[in-house]
Amino acid sequence: MIPRYTRPEMASIWEPQTRFKIWFEIEAHAADAQAELGVIPKEAAKTIWAKARDATFDVARIDEIERETKHDVIAFLTHLAEIVGPEARFVHQGMTSSDVLDTCLNVQLTRAADILISDIDKVLAALKKRAFEHKMTPTIGRSHGIHAEPVTFGLKLAYAYAEFSRARERLVAARKEVATCAISGAVGTFAQIDPRVEEHVAKAMGLEPEPVSTQVIPRDRHAMYFATLGVIASSVERLSIEIRHLQRTEVLEAEEFFSEGQKGSSAMPHKRNPVLSENLTGLSRMVRAYAMPAMENVALWHERDISHSSAERMIGPDATVTLDFALMRLAGLIEKLLIYPANMQKNLDRLGGLVHSQRLLIALTQKGASREDAYKYVQRNAMPVWRGEGDFQTLLKKDPDVKKHLSDAEIEEQFDLGYHFKHVDTIFKRVFGES
Repeated sequence: MIPRYTRPEMASIWEPQTRFKIWFEIEAHAADAQAELGVIPKEAAKTIWAKARDATFDVARIDEIERETKHDVIAFLTHLAEIVGPEARFVHQGMTSSDVLDTCLNVQLTRAADILISDIDKVLAALKKRAFEHKMTPTIGRSHGIHAEPVTFGLKLAYAYAEFSRARERLVAARKEVATCAISGAVGTFAQIDPRVEEHVAKAMGLEPEPVSTQVIPRDRHAMYFATLGVIASSVERLSIEIRHLQRTEVLEAEEFFSEGQKGSSAMPHKRNPVLSENLTGLSRMVRAYAMPAMENVALWHERDISHSSAERMIGPDATVTLDFALMRLAGLIEKLLIYPANMQKNLDRLGGLVHSQRLLIALTQKGASREDAYKYVQRNAMPVWRGEGDFQTLLKKDPDVKKHLSDAEIEEQFDLGYHFKHVDTIFKRVFGES
């Protein structure tokens, strides 16, 4: 985690103190269940809670013990015994390290998902507000980076809203999939611990019991979680690239907010660069990169190995922290985005009406011209305009083959900009509902 791209709420999930607190809760809830089953004394379970519930774990002390034991969970349990006293002998009975580590990781991932879902909600709110603000603001749609046909800027934002709505649904599903608990002991057989302990811990920690674990919770769950984060990051990048293109000097249809005192270049005082959206592109690449080791973690040896562990210690915090930062930056970018309708209209008019070529093509075919001939008539009048040699409508009115099928009034009718927006309301209802 890099402080530059880290927000405190998400970072706190991954702090050692938080991790050890979760480890303790797992152990203490397991002790409660063991006590109810008569495996350990009920007073011992109460003492475990009473002595350590509000404890601040000494991270330096745990690290010191681990340097000797070379085992993180044993180091923690040793420190916990220093706090709890003799009753600590009843902690961790029948359990294995993965019971604690995997259940803790899934608690952390579900908490992280809750923050990310909230982040997406903020992105959605910003997109919806700006989409309705520019619902009917005309702009040029582009394919291959080339002017195609008119759209509205509101539709551009509606596309993004629909995409992030899907992102939210995927993240909710990924959260549910990863929210499992395993307290099944060595090789996952429950030989040394009753399955009812797992059920109790799962309920207490807001998880579901893992149906079958092999000492570890299956990593396909985690692979789907991190893959989902990667897809969300791709959506962040797609919208960021759109903004970057729209801010190019030759386009300038939208622009990142430029605050007073902000500087764009150390060399050129005039520069206003799309630094936020460029930053989001880079951060998105990193979040996607974390999906690959998560997928490779699925294939572990037999019932367990720890080849996944080192990767997860990095990708868990880094992927969630980075995406959290990116989503909040994106929400702020959209909220403050400067939008220039006049430049949009200027660019729409730039090709002298060529954006209406399909309407002319269709009109000619409806009047009896073959599609091949209609395409030829329209294209031969479009190409001079493309080169800056005349006005499209004027050239069409002078073309004898076109005039065989269309009157001047019928040609003019095909240049109605509003015609392209007759279904904007329908699209908005599909995306946003009836609001």
